[in-house]
Amino acid sequence: MLAKLPTRPGLRRCALAATAALTLVGAGLPTATANRNADGGDRPDLSRFYGQKIAWSACEGEGMPDDLQCARLTVPLDYGRPGAGTLELALARYRATGDKRGSVVLNFGGPGGAGVPELAYGGKQFMDLTDEYDVVSFDPRGVGRSSPVSCGEGEDSGLSTLEDASALTDPQGLLNRLRRVAADCAEHSGPVLPHIGTVDAAKDLDVLRAALGDKDLNYLGFSYGTRLGAVYAARFPDRVGRLVLDGVDTLTEPLTEQGVAGARGQQVALDDFVGWCTKDIACPFGQDPRVGREEVVRLVRSLDEDPVPTDFGADFSGQDLVAALGQGLYSRELWVLLERALAQLVESGDASGVLGFAGGGSALPLPLRTAGRPDPSPGALVDEEDVPLDNLPAALMAINCADDPDRPTAAQVKADLTRLRAAYDKASPVFGRYRLNEVLMCYGRPRGTDFIRDEVKDLDSPKMLLVGTRGDPATPYRWTVETAERLGSSAVVLDNKGDGHTGYGSSKCVHRKVDDFLLYGSLPPTGSSCGPDEDDG
Repeated sequence: MLAKLPTRPGLRRCALAATAALTLVGAGLPTATANRNADGGDRPDLSRFYGQKIAWSACEGEGMPDDLQCARLTVPLDYGRPGAGTLELALARYRATGDKRGSVVLNFGGPGGAGVPELAYGGKQFMDLTDEYDVVSFDPRGVGRSSPVSCGEGEDSGLSTLEDASALTDPQGLLNRLRRVAADCAEHSGPVLPHIGTVDAAKDLDVLRAALGDKDLNYLGFSYGTRLGAVYAARFPDRVGRLVLDGVDTLTEPLTEQGVAGARGQQVALDDFVGWCTKDIACPFGQDPRVGREEVVRLVRSLDEDPVPTDFGADFSGQDLVAALGQGLYSRELWVLLERALAQLVESGDASGVLGFAGGGSALPLPLRTAGRPDPSPGALVDEEDVPLDNLPAALMAINCADDPDRPTAAQVKADLTRLRAAYDKASPVFGRYRLNEVLMCYGRPRGTDFIRDEVKDLDSPKMLLVGTRGDPATPYRWTVETAERLGSSAVVLDNKGDGHTGYGSSKCVHRKVDDFLLYGSLPPTGSSCGPDEDDG
């Protein structure tokens, strides 16, 4: 899905300090022998991956918590040909403080979110779980320090090719640009790109489960992480432990429909923010909500026409501002900081404040972030010289496209472009163009898998908890209901009647009910809900 990870636009055109390297090891190993499976067919021998032991040690890097441990996990590049090469996934964990009953694995969303820095930054939210569990997260394949994908840096390569105002007005020119982006991504990402996507990530997750020594997978996934959790449950139903999906993704809607839903949800959140802001005399958009909404649109268009310079050597455009707004609107806790940053931009042309949102690393659902603020320096938690600056948006595109089987022809893109522009502009005059650009990026890439749409349904697995938030700007509540119906009787829905993206970090009620399930197996009754700011119930 697309609503979770805006690009890092203020930084995306900066030169890398060092070229990102794909970590491929064991490419010279002999081809694995085949085992006979239960139905008599052959399958590759994955025993050396499932039998490995994780060697945990102190995390390297400035700012890493002393009690956080890091490690690497080896997985096959291609599960169909495990002897053709491997890659290593970056892991992190907080150890159980009580009597350990196993591990709970976290995925913070995206797609494209790196779990290691997010656990380092926001891990204190999960300390209650360490009463019984090691709390573990990881950088999925193609993400962070796990063979990161990239589409290249520079003004004329990768993601920057669709950012000028003519991108959606010249169909043939747009198609040419999209082909170039696809070629750039293939060139800069290396061998991992054809093997990226949620189905492969779910297989990695099962290798991780085994390496952790757990019979069943206990899992808490946010936003895109709910897609990964659902795919795992469909692929490995007999290895499902206690699974929680918070901010539930759609499993069936095409990317074009997801983009419209995301733009519409973000516009509602923006209107709410402007209504709140205009009650304050310091609001940079005045004191009239209607006028304030118009001022936001004018500001975006003005910056697209005349970007402002930044200290990073790249100008800050209107689409950069759209990315920053999308980030800041995920939680009301961030609104005060967003208002101040926007005032700084409007009054003095200083984009440094909004860059803290646009470039702060957006994989984690922001209500979970410590002190409710964006991380101004993710490089303090990861070795950024090893991670391309465009890895988050590049991975988002790669994974979404790998998960989506729809590939329109050139004729279809040309025929539908006017209609799509109108639909996205209607959904949001601010976010529409940005979201449509994201959707179109799958053109020119190989067709994605049918597995998610066709197979992730009617699960025969233990009960799992799905949390949907009524005012979620990224994953509409109806997706929770639709996904629960699709997954079948194993899915139990918790209705969070609050606002913001995901519920665990913003609702004490949701937080407690999720912890009760993970720690004690106590599921809320069908039809349970959490009210806004509700502590009990």
